[in-house]
Amino acid sequence: MKQAPTDKQALIDKLVAAVLYEGYLLYPYRPSVKNTQRWTFGGLFPQSYCESRRSSEAWYMQCQCLVIGDVDSRLDAVAGFLQLVDRRLDEGSASASLSSDPAALLEKCCGPAAPDVQRGHAWQEAEERKAALESVPLGDLLAAPQRVTFHFPEQVARSLASSADADRTVRREQRTLACRVELSAERLAAPAAKASRSEQAFKLTARVANVTPLAEPAHCSSAEAQLHSLASTHIVLSAVQGEFASLVDPPERWREAAAGCRNERCWPVLVGEPPQRNTMLAAPIILYDYPQIAAESPGELFDSTEIDEILTLRIMTLTESEKAEMAAADPRGRALLQRVNSLGPDQLLALHGMARNP
Repeated sequence: MKQAPTDKQALIDKLVAAVLYEGYLLYPYRPSVKNTQRWTFGGLFPQSYCESRRSSEAWYMQCQCLVIGDVDSRLDAVAGFLQLVDRRLDEGSASASLSSDPAALLEKCCGPAAPDVQRGHAWQEAEERKAALESVPLGDLLAAPQRVTFHFPEQVARSLASSADADRTVRREQRTLACRVELSAERLAAPAAKASRSEQAFKLTARVANVTPLAEPAHCSSAEAQLHSLASTHIVLSAVQGEFASLVDPPERWREAAAGCRNERCWPVLVGEPPQRNTMLAAPIILYDYPQIAAESPGELFDSTEIDEILTLRIMTLTESEKAEMAAADPRGRALLQRVNSLGPDQLLALHGMARNP
């Protein structure tokens, strides 16, 4: 039987989901206005594409942080990201278009029956992926770096646009991906007269790289390279018989060592309930130690400058045609619309403002 997640794991899962889908959909949530190409923080393009095109796009993410422990401490590094799914009508299918009756389509997409409406027009969906190095002894990392490459092969799936529409076939394709996860460590000398002799600190380096092979990277378009990219890349580090030092507010004795950590395209922070220090999230967005999802937030809005009240009110002002397009484009957009439509007066009032003691 699968164990239920602990409170700590449930909190971390919520944070990771928020990072994964930050920027996944941008208001006004419609392909005809925005979102013609998927955009998120933490995008990693294939290394060969970046190097052959001298592109400014990144192909790797690097996290460096401090681990307090010993050679028997064990470490997990889990890289998470989204893999894009290219969705379009198959050749020979009838032309995709929104219903001429927006109210009918909106009822079909968001009505109480919630039938199996499939989106027919072109869009980029996403599949959640993980690549992990687990339970690696710190002593092994001192001896040699650990590297594992994870391969995600090309996949193509076809389905009817809906159970009632046999004339339109939707094609969903995932391109090949290759993701390499690396871990290494070095022992740090204890600061004189500032730490006990038994306390040992190590600099841990975790890297996630997009090493997807491309046939002709120099001639690969940006749109095609994006389909081979890792989106919303982040790293979750966990320690057993050890703990991490905060890089936001490091202990005085390790402040100089913390300042020497080089983080590229990520910001590592402690996660969980304070004062727990055995899990760190390296996110592509700036966070603080022990971040939490606001209790007043009813769910994800996916926008990169998310302000719950403003975006909720703006969604409520969309016309029926605009809501129909939003609902038909993406399953997460449809769920967001359903949630906004179901909010009661007390829930809307709770979004209006909250004062917290910093």
